[in-house]
Amino acid sequence: MNKIIKGDKVIVIAGKDKGKQGEVVKVLGDKIVIDGVNVVKRHQKPNPMRGIEGGIVVKNMPLAISNVAIVNPETNKADRVGVKLIESDGKVKRVRFFKSNGSIIGA
Repeated sequence: MNKIIKGDKVIVIAGKDKGKQGEVVKVLGDKIVIDGVNVVKRHQKPNPMRGIEGGIVVKNMPLAISNVAIVNPETNKADRVGVKLIESDGKVKRVRFFKSNGSIIGA
């Protein structure tokens, strides 16, 4: 189970965008794409077969997952994440929790 998943609110803790917050759009193994963070301009050739216009395109580039931390909504600060097993209805589930206060993420 990944400690950071799509839809989580994260804060950048290292790099040129340090301090920026955003929502995770995509997880790519050890990299993640965050909405509005690590934005670059790229030149794109037109492709009429695909209906793509040419020009300068603004897009979000991936960041290393080690450079971000999940935001705890109670404290609105960066926090570490742990994984623990919880048994309910005879089934064992893996859940993520904040290390600072022990509250379960997404519950």
